[in-house]
Amino acid sequence: MAIRMEGGEAHLVGDWTESGVAENLNSLMLLLDQSEASGFRHLCIDCGRIDGTDFGCLQLLNVWMMCARLRGIEPKLLHVNDGMQQAMKKFGLTSFTDSFTGIS
Repeated sequence: MAIRMEGGEAHLVGDWTESGVAENLNSLMLLLDQSEASGFRHLCIDCGRIDGTDFGCLQLLNVWMMCARLRGIEPKLLHVNDGMQQAMKKFGLTSFTDSFTGIS
């Protein structure tokens, strides 16, 4: 799993399951710090290269999005597959509401 940053867009890559939660948390916080330091007010998060995810990582992403908003950065999710989208709705992960753009 990895996060690649290009301008105001982050690309989440690989396996985003429970086994990588700690690594993902550090990467997401670094991404948030970099975005804030760069003055970004909007951050697109491309989920199109995620190979797998689970509830733990969806919770992590949900909380991270809340933190981003508290810091004045509005995150938008790009290319969210149907499985992720359904899981987010099923588990009531509220930070994802109205955050989808270009859902695939």
